[in-house]
Amino acid sequence: MAKINLLPWRQVYREEKKREFIGIIVAVVVVALLGAYFWVSSVQSAIEHQNARNQLLKREIAKLDAQVKEISEIKKVRDDLLARIKVITDLEGTRPVIVRYFDELVRAIPDGVWLTKVDRKGKIVTIEGVAESYNRIASFLRNLESSDWYASHNLISVDAAPSEGEDASIFKMTVETSAPIDPAVDAAKSAGGKK
Repeated sequence: MAKINLLPWRQVYREEKKREFIGIIVAVVVVALLGAYFWVSSVQSAIEHQNARNQLLKREIAKLDAQVKEISEIKKVRDDLLARIKVITDLEGTRPVIVRYFDELVRAIPDGVWLTKVDRKGKIVTIEGVAESYNRIASFLRNLESSDWYASHNLISVDAAPSEGEDASIFKMTVETSAPIDPAVDAAKSAGGKK
């Protein structure tokens, strides 16, 4: 005998397709949720990793900034020490020269001239004094001019000083210091410059 199915086959087919569709949708949603979870987890992990790297970089930059500050302080101390050493060596090197300037000045002063003030600023020496006569001042200027240690003398003022004597004069002058050139030193410098 033939089997006849009295159930509406279309409705059963529709129900079956509906279950398949819901199963597919649930699977797609589960896969989408899992994909979203893994994507958010990976992005969150990458952010945490980058934040950790940023913190490490900040710590290292802070260390380097401290080292740079320390180096700059050390350089400042070094520069101060070098400046002090230079001042000391300059003083040590010019000590005999200053003595020579005063020796030449004393040798240049003729009889009848008294110095009241000697002031040096840089290479310029300002000399004030009293002379018995104008001829004594002129003699003093000639003596300074003939010295190898002084150059470019300039007589600023000469005033009569009757309180000091009949022909006495008060004078003020400037003269520039210049060390004479030593031929041996000059030859060594020129030979060193040619190398």
